[in-house]
Amino acid sequence: MVNRKSLIVYLVISFCAAWLLFILPLAIAVPGSSRYQVSALICWAVAMWAPGLAALIVTKFSDKKPLIALNLNHLGDKKTYLWAWLIPIALAISAGFLTWALGVGILDLEFTQIREAMAESSELPFPTWLIIALQVLIAFTIGPLFNTVFGLGEELGWRGYLLPSLLPIGQWRAMILSGLIWGIWHIPVILQGHNYPGYPIPGVFMMIIFCVLFGIILSWLYLRTISPWAPALAHGSLNAVAGLPLLFMPGVNMILGGTLTSLIGWIPMVAFISWLILTKRLPVLGKESNFPSARWR
Repeated sequence: MVNRKSLIVYLVISFCAAWLLFILPLAIAVPGSSRYQVSALICWAVAMWAPGLAALIVTKFSDKKPLIALNLNHLGDKKTYLWAWLIPIALAISAGFLTWALGVGILDLEFTQIREAMAESSELPFPTWLIIALQVLIAFTIGPLFNTVFGLGEELGWRGYLLPSLLPIGQWRAMILSGLIWGIWHIPVILQGHNYPGYPIPGVFMMIIFCVLFGIILSWLYLRTISPWAPALAHGSLNAVAGLPLLFMPGVNMILGGTLTSLIGWIPMVAFISWLILTKRLPVLGKESNFPSARWR
């Protein structure tokens, strides 16, 4: 049975704390200014820990359970972490390839915009291709690990607390509903132009659908491990590589293509989820005993 009281408290804390931080840059500086961009970067990074903080508070004081109930001390199936690292990379590359193949983006291997930006700022002693290669290398290796620190803030909440709390209504419903809530949580930043510059209103609905789709993949990783660390790594990996296709195809309409949050980006996610279903990897069965009994039942 779903503990509605704890669930409401969790959502209130997650949304109120994050939304205050999401809109704080608007009170500090004019949108588009360098001061706004810096304040947004800091405030939004801190806001990523609002769901995790809410999970800790509700688990301790509302559910009256030890924090160990959130499984932070548990890793689960180790092989799943390779999936968590590589799936977002493969999906992001697929989204970029499809954007080019479908004619939505124009491949620029001369990196014209980057060269022009570098020429305006300063002369660097490195060729452009080497800088791009280093960016790609970091995004594939160190980037996911660094971003896991922030990804854990969200995943401890969305998958570590919210998903298990909703499982009594059924695994598929819990995955979809938790993804829907996750998408709605992003509304203030999308309205400020994040992810879909120039398309704030359509962007809200696009983001919600993206969060449902990618949320199913993150939920699958969580259910395989019963640990928030696996989806946190995948979340960090996504944040590290999400914008890489835009280096090779500048000026892409981000509603249509370029990243996983675009219309074209949905295609590889739907394909991967379909594969999980066809191979009977979803729904994930046989993990019930790993959950705190009061929350599973």
